[in-house]
Amino acid sequence: MSEKYIIGIDEGSQSAKILIFDLKGNIICEAKEALRPYHLPGPELVEHPDDDRLDAICAASRKCMDKFEGKKEAILGIGLCTIRYCRAYLKADGTLAQPALSWMDIRVSQPYKHTNEEIKYITASSGYITHRLTGEHKDTVANYEGMWPIDVDNWSWSEDPKAYENTGMPREMLFDLVMPGEILGYVTEEAAEATGFPKGLPVVATSNDKAVEGLGTGCMGDTTACLSLGTYTAAMMEGKENLKNTKAVWPKFSCVPDKYLYDSNGIRRGMWTVSWFRDILGDGYKQLAESKGMSAEELLSEEAEAVPAGSNGLMVVLDWLAPVDALYKKGVMIGFDGRHTRGHIYRAILEAVALTMRKHLSDMSEELGVTLKKVIITGGGSNSDLFMQILADVFGIPTVRNVVNGAAGLGSAICVAVATGAYADFDEAVANMVKIKDTFEPNTDNAAFYNKMYPVYSGITVHTDEVLKASYDLFN
Repeated sequence: MSEKYIIGIDEGSQSAKILIFDLKGNIICEAKEALRPYHLPGPELVEHPDDDRLDAICAASRKCMDKFEGKKEAILGIGLCTIRYCRAYLKADGTLAQPALSWMDIRVSQPYKHTNEEIKYITASSGYITHRLTGEHKDTVANYEGMWPIDVDNWSWSEDPKAYENTGMPREMLFDLVMPGEILGYVTEEAAEATGFPKGLPVVATSNDKAVEGLGTGCMGDTTACLSLGTYTAAMMEGKENLKNTKAVWPKFSCVPDKYLYDSNGIRRGMWTVSWFRDILGDGYKQLAESKGMSAEELLSEEAEAVPAGSNGLMVVLDWLAPVDALYKKGVMIGFDGRHTRGHIYRAILEAVALTMRKHLSDMSEELGVTLKKVIITGGGSNSDLFMQILADVFGIPTVRNVVNGAAGLGSAICVAVATGAYADFDEAVANMVKIKDTFEPNTDNAAFYNKMYPVYSGITVHTDEVLKASYDLFN
């Protein structure tokens, strides 16, 4: 059989990534386009400027298709994954009526108020991109969470009129829904010109970005979790039912129809904080790294490797973006003395991610009544051997990373493989397309140290929250 290919679209908070895979899950070529800085029109308001999400996908797609040396007619389809919780308001012609809302915008957690008469449709980011690629008013059911009139048990829009009243969203303003692994539509001539994708190529529904990422890591069973090191950092496990009244487990739609993803609590600006620290070091540090033939992240990792576990007492609380029910919370760095360097700060931030997620993973596994045996790490941070080792040491169990780091792109491709019949089902597709790269075992001494540090770290906010509550009105 001649070689076949699949396109995966993975658009997150910071960039749009386009990847082309073969049916064994190998990356044939890829490209990405950075999203522009957010527009912040007011407190807790976070918008994507102009048509940035679509523009980034089009730019990345053209670059990727220019690199592709295979036959375009051998491409089976496109899997579309965009970040969850975003909201787009469309005119009757399907273009944006106003800037799309980021998942960080407080308005996505509030009922819709119809104050703009140009708005004809309300959709998630995946629905908007689907419409611009295919012309269809369809979207995956599995990217609707939170403030939408969605029936999670039945994978459909709700039949309860109160659901539409409570969200302010009439049914006629919402797109039709399909299941993950179903075809949404086909690339139009206009979209083909904008992206370089072949006209008529099927566009396939996936799920919310975390579920697609989980599928792309091969995270299955009740002894394995996946930690997604993204702007929003959280862990996930495979689930079989839509659990109710949980405190540390958040059932979401899976990327596999009629199954669920169990989401942990997370860090609202996890890896974002790592990037923030790198960026505030300025161009001089970037140039220093380049003079050594390294990226800024690589140089920071090298400096942090010389720092002992615990960063000589420097600890970080990762509240750079406060939760909506505790707006007083702020990021905290505590424990400075004269020993501390860039490397200490960088390692302390990585340790903060690991220690915070240890609590969230422990809470989740305890509520589910399971014992984890390994954690699959995905996202850009998994490229760092230092970070992989810190995570293994803090969790006290092996951490694993796969050959393909861009798991959401691969998860999107797996959906296409199933939709087009390349594989019979999701299990067969995962078995053929997901491959482990390496495993990090816990360092006994470091793991013992982190076990002692963990309760100290966990108690920091008991003391700092009172200061931040007292200062909130002063600075906001």
